[in-house]
Amino acid sequence: MRMKHYAENLPARPSLKLVSILAALAVAAIPAGALLAQDTGSFTIVENGRSFSKLQDAVNAIGDGKGTIAIAPGVHRQCAVQSAGSVSYMAVEPGKAIFDTVTCEGKAALVLRGTDASVSGIVFRGMKVRDFNGAGIRLEKGNLTVAQSWFLDSQQGILSANDPNGIIIIDKSTFSGLGTCEGGGGCAHSLYIGDYGQLRVTRSRFEKGRGGHYVKARAARVDVASSSFDDSAGTATNYMIDLPAGSVGQITNNWFVQGQNKENYSAFIAVGAEQNLRSSDGLQIAGNDARLAPSVRRNTVFVADWTGSQLDIGPNNLGQGLTKFESR
Repeated sequence: MRMKHYAENLPARPSLKLVSILAALAVAAIPAGALLAQDTGSFTIVENGRSFSKLQDAVNAIGDGKGTIAIAPGVHRQCAVQSAGSVSYMAVEPGKAIFDTVTCEGKAALVLRGTDASVSGIVFRGMKVRDFNGAGIRLEKGNLTVAQSWFLDSQQGILSANDPNGIIIIDKSTFSGLGTCEGGGGCAHSLYIGDYGQLRVTRSRFEKGRGGHYVKARAARVDVASSSFDDSAGTATNYMIDLPAGSVGQITNNWFVQGQNKENYSAFIAVGAEQNLRSSDGLQIAGNDARLAPSVRRNTVFVADWTGSQLDIGPNNLGQGLTKFESR
């Protein structure tokens, strides 16, 4: 049966973010040779043409201002910390600017604690640190937009601290081979968002998890739409989406497949499993397709709720072995 599409009324992207995305399109339209001809550096500030061999130097040159860094194709074994300002990190050729294995402050390839940051077209892979929280991006405060980027074979994809006024937008990105429960402090996840104002994920793919959850978010509002969660090749994974403190928003028009190798297969989506800090009244979960991988034979639950809130669970296309809802 063809499912009705939901989530036509997702909150609009903030105007600042729209400007950042338009800047990314402008960079993409400039031939790579023209950007790189200005200097031998791989990191060029688009607004003034200055080029640097180290990403950190380019970030420092922008300082508490606003700027766009065009990143040349290649494998870049370096990292950067943004402590202020508004910086856009844009690959000249999407998918060909690769940050590989190197982290700053024992955290991530990009450690962000400025006002705003945008990331477009970049690959982050192989991030591992001693506390098992190695990530492509560690967001410590401020707003973040991620578009058409890849987070691969690391302990975490994106990890955030808390910023109740902050907004995180992720679109058309891939999270693959992420997560681990090796550390003594708990599991790492493909995407782990703290107490933020809003998380919005659209047109993105989550697959091949290696532990923990695919999306874990304590944000007050969480919108996940038109994305896929393919757990068929996952190893020791847990929930597809975990809202451990309760959230409003919507989980709509997504595709879910649960695989065999699970640390916890009791639910696809969990609401309030750790704390009931806020009401989840009106959280809409509709228009999704969810099923077990073809070789899997078990019974499980699509949505498990610990909050007692009035969730808005509309029609979803559920495969064999799935129960629509369970209150715990």
